[in-house]
Amino acid sequence: MSARASPVSDVAIADGGSGDLDAVIEVMNAAFDERFGEGWTRSQCAGILPMPGVRMVVARFADGLAAGFSLYRTLGPEAELLLLAVAPEFQRRGVGRTLLDHFLDNARQSGATKVHLEVRDGNPAVQMYRGAGFRLQGRRRKYYRGRFGGEFDALTLSRQL
Repeated sequence: MSARASPVSDVAIADGGSGDLDAVIEVMNAAFDERFGEGWTRSQCAGILPMPGVRMVVARFADGLAAGFSLYRTLGPEAELLLLAVAPEFQRRGVGRTLLDHFLDNARQSGATKVHLEVRDGNPAVQMYRGAGFRLQGRRRKYYRGRFGGEFDALTLSRQL
């Protein structure tokens, strides 16, 4: 992937589907260090896509290069952000916040009044989530199991819309 100077200004968010899984997995594998066990497999992503209320969106440049994606589920008054990843070369440039804002807007438009997510304790994205109004609800001890045997806590965060 080639780096760009200002991705947020020329990235577009569009609905994704099974045809986007190669790009999504590439972003996820680059963004999530395997030692933490946060990433999903291709079959996990493909398996959840047809479920009710699930939506995947991809942040792409005009040339088709994927900068990031999010996967979320909205059911009734609640929505859950299942995954959000940005390729390392585009992190800290607004792509993640753009994807998060898209999730929040879509959840609101779908009738959700509360949103949830979980994130590994120590993941730098915790700052972004807190800046967007998410508050700590709990901790899941040893929730993530990394490839090399490490165990890491998950923080559960939520906010009202």
